[in-house]
Amino acid sequence: MRIWLSRPHMSGGEEAAVAAAFASGFVAPAGPQLDAFEGAVAAHLGGGVHCVALSSGTAALHLALRLAGVGPGDEVWISSMTFAGGVFPVRYLGASPRFFDLDPARWTLSLPLLEEEMDRAARRGRLPKAVVPTDLYGASVDLPPLEALCARHGVALVVDSAEALGARCGDRAAGTGGDAAVLSFNGNKIVTTSGGGMLVTRHAEWAARARFLATQAREAAPHYEHETIGYNYRLSNVCAAIGLAQMGVLGARVARRRAIFARYRDALSPAGIAFMPEAPGHLSTRWLTACRIDPARTGTDREAVRLALLSEGIEARPLWKPMHLQPVFAGAPYHGAGFDAALFADGLCLPSGSDMTEAEQDEVIARVLAVMA
Repeated sequence: MRIWLSRPHMSGGEEAAVAAAFASGFVAPAGPQLDAFEGAVAAHLGGGVHCVALSSGTAALHLALRLAGVGPGDEVWISSMTFAGGVFPVRYLGASPRFFDLDPARWTLSLPLLEEEMDRAARRGRLPKAVVPTDLYGASVDLPPLEALCARHGVALVVDSAEALGARCGDRAAGTGGDAAVLSFNGNKIVTTSGGGMLVTRHAEWAARARFLATQAREAAPHYEHETIGYNYRLSNVCAAIGLAQMGVLGARVARRRAIFARYRDALSPAGIAFMPEAPGHLSTRWLTACRIDPARTGTDREAVRLALLSEGIEARPLWKPMHLQPVFAGAPYHGAGFDAALFADGLCLPSGSDMTEAEQDEVIARVLAVMA
């Protein structure tokens, strides 16, 4: 590829931070950089949250669901349009997913649909054990009504904020919602540790338990004593050093991605391409510029545009294929009118990396317009 969808963008301070980690003698999943990284993320998020740095966002979701008491026979209600790693932990725990459509006005989990089904489930005495909405493509879900709904029914809320570090819902940071939230530091995210994730919670006891479970559930003894099943999920101190350097440029990275989104929107909206909305009072990171190429409006389709870009060494990618359409979840319950499926059919993520030059973006725009001519 000449122009990537979203490649890692270093700040310039990562090598020194990693050198400091080596100098500290801590190259395992413990050390001063790991502690500092957790502290930096907690300071950014605010709200008195506790942060536990882990090997991946999927690991963070696995632990959060276990802490919420999810187990065999339970249901977890979840956004259908999401990354597979945001669903697989439901199966790890022996539970079953029930998938929900998006709100066409927001492109995040449909709250009216969720509320309707939850009220119906309450009347039947069959409430889910947890709800997992996704902060899609850098846009936060509407936290206050979601939290109120789950609290009213006594259902755990775990927010998948893997794509949304740096976003805001009103005066709150994405990643502070519910009983717990999940962050990702994968290589294509705005802040990366090369690979990694984080569990964020307002419950101090959840954070302490997560650290315990993530370090093989070793009991306090001079030998290795285990009373429950644990995991090797803690983030390396060396990887945390990379993330610590990255946190210093989070604001600039978000501003750059929002500027890239705005240039795409201004150039391509007149040609009939629709872009992911931003809810009033919210701030999306625009992690990826997500758009919809409706053949009826544009005279072409998503795949023609994607292949035309690919032929020139430009990476673009379809929106997430909804989980209820994935073979691995065939037969899972789904609620909605299929807006998410329509988005998948027409949706495309355009190159959005914060290191992208204006000349590169101009080329992408020109080639998209050429397909539509």
